Amino acid sequence: MNLPFEWQIGWRYTRAGRAGRRNGFISFISFVSMLGIALGVAALIIVLSVMNGFQKEVRDRMLSIIPHVELMDIAGNGLADWQAVANKAREDKRVIGAAPYVSTQALVGRGEEMRGAVIRGVEPGVEGQVTDIGRTEAATLARLQPGAWNVVMGAEMARLLRARIGDKVTVVAPGGQVTPAGVVPRLKQVTLVGTFESGHYEYDSAMALLHIEDAQRLFQLAGPSGVQLRLADVQSARTVAGEIALRMGGEVLVRDWTRTNRNWFDAVQIEKRLMFIILTLIVAVAAFNLVSTLVMTVTDKRADIAILRTLGASPGSIMGVFMVQGATSGVIGTLGGSLLGLLVAYNVDVIVPAIEQALGMAFLPGSIYVISRMPSEPMAADIVPVLVISLLLSFVATIYPSWRASRVNPAEALRYE
Repeated sequence: MNLPFEWQIGWRYTRAGRAGRRNGFISFISFVSMLGIALGVAALIIVLSVMNGFQKEVRDRMLSIIPHVELMDIAGNGLADWQAVANKAREDKRVIGAAPYVSTQALVGRGEEMRGAVIRGVEPGVEGQVTDIGRTEAATLARLQPGAWNVVMGAEMARLLRARIGDKVTVVAPGGQVTPAGVVPRLKQVTLVGTFESGHYEYDSAMALLHIEDAQRLFQLAGPSGVQLRLADVQSARTVAGEIALRMGGEVLVRDWTRTNRNWFDAVQIEKRLMFIILTLIVAVAAFNLVSTLVMTVTDKRADIAILRTLGASPGSIMGVFMVQGATSGVIGTLGGSLLGLLVAYNVDVIVPAIEQALGMAFLPGSIYVISRMPSEPMAADIVPVLVISLLLSFVATIYPSWRASRVNPAEALRYE
């Protein structure tokens, strides 16, 4: 090989050491160090991939019923000309759907049961352009006819109210109607004509859908509360919302889904960062095990170092030999861990059911959790930093032992040889 002698000797030290009790022990410590790095990297990749999978599952279920971007009337009286607002928003090629909506909070009751709910007025014919539920439940939403005073509510909400298809439920609008006898709450009896399941408990237990014209009359609005938009790329919602807000010039309030669900979105990001930091410490501990390995190797190879020095090797070359040895262990551990992590991350849907079957238990019971399978979504944005940090820590861990090796005095090392 035409490699520099530092690389050749460093590689020989890495794969040697199986002869003799002392050298065999050093080899074992080196193997444990590489294994620790590999397991730490694999754990980081697997955990981050599963967290990405959970985030995507919850986000998709959430976005099946809420729009990507909302354009809302600032005054709160309703948009008199929502078509003009929708057409202006559609000038952005990334907007692929637009529909009007009414949204407000109210009370929904049946008998002695009473629940707070978000009442959403929708236009059944165009709701499918902006939400998944508008497409999957198109037949159910078609039962919402103007003036019929029908309602479609979340399946969990219907269960809590003990309401069945065809039952009458009462909607109590906020505010009230001023009469000579005082302020009287506005009540309206509506007929339950269907239910929906988005897979997200928050919406399934606290959302009801009316026809948009019925909602406007009930809440005394001059028009829709706003316009909801669907984008070609859900991840670009914040950018698109900002650009549309500038184009609208303050006529409407623009809000994207990441701000509508800001608490959940921020909590997921913080949790992911903390998990990354905690698991990185595991990789750091494993990487710095290389220090003990190299220190023992330097002590064992003092005579070899002295001979190399007498043959003309510089202190920098000696330092390079042991840095190559430590870095090689770090690279092998990192690559092995990344392959193991990706193998598990891409096959979680096969591995987890096999473990569940072997143990006779379910990690995610369908009766408790909305998600009954373990999702996973490896992303390069997570994996690349893991590999870089692991390699960097491995490199840093080699510096001090390698420096100590370069400081070995040949005369002192050979005195007792």
